[in-house]
Amino acid sequence: MQQESTELILTATTDPASSLSLDQAREIADSHHFVFLCGLHRSGTTLLFRMLREHPEMTGFANNKVATEWTPLEDEGQFLQGIYPPAMCYGGPGSFAFAPEAHLTESSELLTPANKAQLAVDWFPYWDLSKRYLLEKSPPHLLMTRFLQSAFPNSSFVIIVRHPVAVSLATTKWSARSLDSLIEHWLAAHETFEADRPHLQRVMTVGYETLVEEPAATLRKIYTFLGVAPHETSFEASTEHNQRYFAKWLEMAKDPQASASVQEWSARYEKRVRAFGYSLQDLEIR
Repeated sequence: MQQESTELILTATTDPASSLSLDQAREIADSHHFVFLCGLHRSGTTLLFRMLREHPEMTGFANNKVATEWTPLEDEGQFLQGIYPPAMCYGGPGSFAFAPEAHLTESSELLTPANKAQLAVDWFPYWDLSKRYLLEKSPPHLLMTRFLQSAFPNSSFVIIVRHPVAVSLATTKWSARSLDSLIEHWLAAHETFEADRPHLQRVMTVGYETLVEEPAATLRKIYTFLGVAPHETSFEASTEHNQRYFAKWLEMAKDPQASASVQEWSARYEKRVRAFGYSLQDLEIR
């Protein structure tokens, strides 16, 4: 994929047809509640987003009418605005969390009053504003929760976390980085978020593994957190995806050409991974 210029990326998907004024955008934002679904690429954000979007009180981006050929079909908010650079400006999946510039907080110079309102103007055309809860998901927002809370004080954050082995192996499809670098990226992203967590007013964490094992119960907890009635989903969840990646990791651990690397990575990262309730040595721990 040819790298687009930052200026083009920031403008290519912004809807030029929006007729909202900045003052109108501020008024609409004050009367709605924003739900930001955050998690690394390949962590289950798309599955959970589609589940939550079915709730009758919630609206999520769909049918992006100005998408270009490189914009994800999932209509991520990072591609539908012109205020901050999307993750691809920092290397994309498996890389963006290494860039200090990707970590935005309430102290960002981008958070001018005009930019806060403009971000709403950019996003509002893709939501059904007759619904109170406005759902958005973009992987790099895991590093932007404080920034988004400042822009939209009426907001809640749902963070989805998946085993680093599954995320890292799945991300090799989109990244040229080595597997140990992808594990390091998983750690860098989640450690940055954990440092930001105390600054957030409303936040909950969901385990991907719990979601796929107990989808109905997990959704009830999320809806209770958001203050809305329970709602069943039409989407099915499967534990098979994780098991496939775990099997590959275990095969590598037995492979004479890869086993030494797996052992070294496990020793290097195990303590940090355990802090999040996972393990590289015992994949069933969580």
